[in-house]
Amino acid sequence: MLIRRLRLDAFRRFGSAEVEFQPGFNLITGDNGSGKTSLLEALHLLAHGRSFRGRVRDGLVRQGDAALQVYVEWETEEGVSRRAGLRHGGSAWQARLDGEEVRQLGTLCEALAVVTFEPGSHALVDGSSEVRRRYLDWGMFHVEHGFMPEWRRYARALKQRNSLLRQGGGGAQLDAWEAELAQAGERLTQLREAYVASLQPHLVRILPLLLPAAGDIALTLQPGWKRQELELADALLLGRDRDLALGHTSLGPHRADLRFALRDLPGREGLSRGQAKQLALALLLAQAAHLAEACGEWPVLQLDDLGSELDRRHQQRVLEVLAGSGAQVLVTGTEAPAGLAALPRPVTMFHVEHGAVMAGSGPV
Repeated sequence: MLIRRLRLDAFRRFGSAEVEFQPGFNLITGDNGSGKTSLLEALHLLAHGRSFRGRVRDGLVRQGDAALQVYVEWETEEGVSRRAGLRHGGSAWQARLDGEEVRQLGTLCEALAVVTFEPGSHALVDGSSEVRRRYLDWGMFHVEHGFMPEWRRYARALKQRNSLLRQGGGGAQLDAWEAELAQAGERLTQLREAYVASLQPHLVRILPLLLPAAGDIALTLQPGWKRQELELADALLLGRDRDLALGHTSLGPHRADLRFALRDLPGREGLSRGQAKQLALALLLAQAAHLAEACGEWPVLQLDDLGSELDRRHQQRVLEVLAGSGAQVLVTGTEAPAGLAALPRPVTMFHVEHGAVMAGSGPV
């Protein structure tokens, strides 16, 4: 997957800006607050339906404007040209893909795959289980065609059961929605377990390059209930009185978590912030490598402010891993990351200043 052109309008501090990215590494420099991160944020918004820095209405639309607009052109591995655009006013959105109106943001997200490592990515390791579920589900969304129907089925049943619980019961209706919830939940969990198992070999290969002190790593899925003891239908029935008191469903795949055991380092609660960042980046790159293997093309890889997130030695390791991937890579920083000049792949440079993006040349 190769991003050719990105255009922003009324996006954070940009009135209007356009960038033509190239294959290989694209380095975007600028002072803190210049807007370089916004370029990555715009691509992430198109590919994920959300910003990695908060909600759209929290400052994403430039002050004084009614809505932001993002437009991107890219090429697939087969050389097919594609284009997409999104207009978002903070509450309502409009989107087009290859000239056709898009009714669901998921259609846009399915077409464009972007993996982003940014200052908040350590939450994948030390944050809430919701972050890790989102990580798993995004990867499955792109490689497992049976995932979204089961996820939607489960989400609908969960909403209905929660509504009945808040009303104090529902008799036969509650029985029926619990049966639907259990069937969809068991299938969803099977798909998640298979995906976690398929991630494992990629992570085993990448982790020693980024966090060699960890030793071996084992990924496991905590399904959200005591699956080794009970089927989900039985667990829901046994927990019904508690859920009636709470007014919501307290167990199931919506409470699942991704667990990892490191042979030579403590659990996630005992890792330093630097180690958490290195493990998070390894998880993201393993997911990108798995997607490339399953779909035949690498997603676009984005690294925001790499120089401040990792020390020089680890920056060098990351860049070497990325150089061997064949992926298009977008990197931001106040200056060029250590080791970038030594890479065998070409580096295209851009500089952001006063809300404008300028193509640059010269030594990295």
